[in-house]
Parts: sequence; C-alpha cells; structure tokens
Amino acid sequence: MAGEFELCPGRRVGGDHPCFIIAEIGQNHQGDLDIAKRMIRMAKDCGADCAKFQKSELEYKFNKKALERPYTSKHSWGKTYGEHKRHLEFSHDQYRELKKYAEEIGIFFTASGMDEMAVEFLHELDVPFFKVGSGDTNNFPYLEKTAKKGRPMVISSGMQSMNTMHQVYQIVKPINPNFCFLQCTSAYPLQPEDVNLRVISAYQSAFPDIPIGYSGHETGIAISVAAVAMGAKVLERHVTLDKTWKGSDHQASLEPNELAELVKAIRTVEKAMGSPIKQLLPCEMACNEKLGKSVVAKVAIPEGAILTLDMLTVKVGEPKGFPPESIFDLVGQKIKRNIEEDETITEQVVDNHVKKVKC
Repeated sequence: MAGEFELCPGRRVGGDHPCFIIAEIGQNHQGDLDIAKRMIRMAKDCGADCAKFQKSELEYKFNKKALERPYTSKHSWGKTYGEHKRHLEFSHDQYRELKKYAEEIGIFFTASGMDEMAVEFLHELDVPFFKVGSGDTNNFPYLEKTAKKGRPMVISSGMQSMNTMHQVYQIVKPINPNFCFLQCTSAYPLQPEDVNLRVISAYQSAFPDIPIGYSGHETGIAISVAAVAMGAKVLERHVTLDKTWKGSDHQASLEPNELAELVKAIRTVEKAMGSPIKQLLPCEMACNEKLGKSVVAKVAIPEGAILTLDMLTVKVGEPKGFPPESIFDLVGQKIKRNIEEDETITEQVVDNHVKKVKC
C-alpha cells in the first residue's frame, strides 16, 4: 500500500497502522551507561515503541577548531566543546551493550547517525532503521550514502525549507523507498507559535506516497497529540528522568509521567479517529430511544385527510413514529383513520406508505 512500510521487524508505519512512538533519549543520559539503561526501561514501561540515542564519531562530525572551542555554558561537561561531547559519547562496546539490553526488555533500539562514520557503525550494529537528524537533512552526500545502506529512514526537517525537502525526496526515493519525513522546528524548548503543525498537511499533499510524522521539542503533550490527530504516523519526543538535570535538552523533554500520559493520549485519539462513515451507532440507540423526536399531529386530523405541513410538528413522541427528516415526505399523504391532536404519526395510519430506503 502507498504510504506505508515496515520500519522495524513486524512493525509497519503509515496507512491505518498505529503511530510509531520514538522516545528520544539523545544524550540526556549524562554520559552514564546505567542512567541510559534506566531510560530505555522507562521508555519501555511508558509504552514507547523505540528508544533512540545520538551517535557521533566526533572527529568526523566536527572540525578541529570546533572541538577546541571553549565551552563555558552552565550545561558544559568540559572546558572545550570537544571535552563536553566526549563526556556524553558512548563507545561502540557501550552501544552494543545498550542495544542488547533493549532487546532483552523488548523495545526497539536505534540512534541518529550524526555523521557518515556513525552511520557506518550503526549499520554494523544492525539497527532496524536510521534516524536522520535535522542537521543532516540538507547534507545530500550523507543522505545518498545512508539511503544506499537499504535500511528504512526517518528524516527530520528542522531548519529546512519545502524546496530542500523536495530535493531530499528526489535524492532518497529512487534509492530507498522506505522513508518518512517528520515536521520539526529546531528550537529547545519550542514555543507553540513556531510549531507549524499545518506543515504536516502540506507534506501529506506534497509527498502522498510516504508517511509523515512529527518530531517535537515543545513542553507538554497537547501539541504532539494534535499532530497524531492530524495524521502523524511517527512521533518523536525527547525524554528525560529529570528536567532539572544539566543539559540543554532536558527542559524540552518529557519526564516519565508525561511520556506515559502522551502514549495513553495518542492511543485514545487513534481509537477516537474511528470511521469516516456518519451513521446512527449502536451506542447511540439508548439516547435515540429516550430523546429522539418523531412527527406528531399538530391538530386533530380526520380520516381521509391529505396531510399538509401545518398539520404536523416534531416532538419527543410515544410511541416512536416517523423521524423528523420524513416530515416533508409526509406532506400529500392520505390518513387512514382519525388522528388526535398531539398523537404520533406512525406508518400504520398513512395510506399506502412505502418506506424509503436510505442510500
């Protein structure tokens, strides 16, 4: 089916499949492997589908001067930006340990490959899909090489234009059809007026053959729930164990109770989306029996009279009779017996009544 594919083994996205929820741990683990495992367990316990990290090979992501730049932020883990990033970067063996732990507890595990060498490692690690962070979405050589690996791709679109996203589509689609775009605004925390959920609809129109999702950096869960109601098929939110921890992403992240509430709200909204067919439902029958109205006689009507509109009105009637929408069809019909004022008009009192079939 157009617009859907298998993102992880046994888990399809797009179409009528449930929204795939990614808990973005990123580097909120503070460089601590035990905290990282606690966060994977939290993501699992809260109902997320996937725990995601960020993997960099620092010398390939940053040039030498960027790594040597002094870093005096209150969020810093070192005197230079390189020292800061090295503190937060897990080794290959640590990543293998984290992936094994995720598999043991039953949650999908992946990471954003923040440079081409990181993608090579994640490919060797056998992650189910690649996440392309917004910073690499306009990195066309990176996109082409990543697409050629043949794994499904989830591509964020923060800091990009629609023209760039069309270029991304044209590069990736011929190589690897199994990918989706996420509407994203790269601000932490993100203000509601900068979310632009309508881009989801624009993407759905521009790229109808791929699923569209949302990566949010706002506070709270309301906007993310709205994104799912608009048709987001993949949802990514940053998560943390404590918003007060050191690190620039924590403030824009969800704590465990919020993540659990988000997952619950999304599953409720998915149920509520229901069917596009409007009809009287079984659950409405009790209310219809109690309060549904019928056509009744506004005045006494003698046997043999031809009904006119001024003889009829609409009330909650006992017994039930013709529904209100039939009142105009009754005009011109002949009555077979005397009808008292305020009496329900039923099929039995209308001469040669033929019940209309609704199409």
